[in-house]
Amino acid sequence: MTHLVTLIPGDGIGPEVTEAARHVLEATGVRLEWAVERAGAEALEREGATLPDRVLDRIRRSRVALKGPITTPVGTGFRSVNVALRHELDLFAAVRPARSLPGVPTRYPNVDLVVIRENTEDLYAGIELERGAPETAELRRHLSALGHEVREDAGITLKPISVSGARRIVRFAFAFARETGRRRITLGHKANIMRFSDGLFLQIALEEAPAHPDVVLEEMQIDQLSMRLTHDPETFDVLLLPNLYGDILSDLCAGLVGGLGLAAGANLGWEYAVFEPVHGSAPDIAGRGLANPIAMIRSGAMLLRHLGEDDAADAVEAAVDDVLRRGEVRTRDLGGTARTDDVARAVTAALRRARR
Repeated sequence: MTHLVTLIPGDGIGPEVTEAARHVLEATGVRLEWAVERAGAEALEREGATLPDRVLDRIRRSRVALKGPITTPVGTGFRSVNVALRHELDLFAAVRPARSLPGVPTRYPNVDLVVIRENTEDLYAGIELERGAPETAELRRHLSALGHEVREDAGITLKPISVSGARRIVRFAFAFARETGRRRITLGHKANIMRFSDGLFLQIALEEAPAHPDVVLEEMQIDQLSMRLTHDPETFDVLLLPNLYGDILSDLCAGLVGGLGLAAGANLGWEYAVFEPVHGSAPDIAGRGLANPIAMIRSGAMLLRHLGEDDAADAVEAAVDDVLRRGEVRTRDLGGTARTDDVARAVTAALRRARR
């Protein structure tokens, strides 16, 4: 069977790490047909849009995409491509594994958790009212009538969390835990302060939990959870978080296991799936062959698993572990001198050794 995959190289180091990942995925023997599409800064320069409609149409046809990091131009008024993809394709669940890797020294050698982040609501919905705008003044008057005083010089960002949005990410998290053999979900919130947003998120989870007796649900305030992650992250299994908390703590968890250069990710919906590394486009090192492609390669492994190619996905993960364990080929962020394509070749060689 041949799998059609939309490939979006991205900006900055994106094309380099994307090519490295493609090299590794093709070495698994899985038949992949790549449909290459441009988005981000290059598309903006050529077409006047960071996310042309044809890119969305292509992903809808292939149903899956592998995407490099994309730069959001600052001060241009263009919406983040990542946020736009999540909303246009309804990719409501971000899945970001954090696992201690062999040969990568960290404070915590036995971390194995997954962050599940709600992807479309919360403060990341980007519903904002500018300081001094007439709409802001009108909202201030309404809030004042309800007994909530907001300063005249304040900008306002809204935090929508819906019953339907919360319920589907909670159900997704329970299904994910069950399918991957995980047994405990820790939900992070600040429901004691934000009763009608975080409180709703927590309430829906508590309502859904009895239908999943094989998975334990615990709830923890986000500040306590943050502290616990820095003390004993090895005790956590699945973290379920609203959008903004998930964005912050998934980077923290990446730091626990060696950094963003190793951190894979997926944005999933009921119909479409986009796989990408957690790190950014790093324009300061773009084109120099210095980028670590392991996060992108591991995102590719997640793509293979999504396509039902579990054996190939396991082989890629094992090959990455083998390269890291040997310690002979490391990029600069891991204390080595290897180039991006050196890592791709080393992982490919490890795949071939495993077949013998």
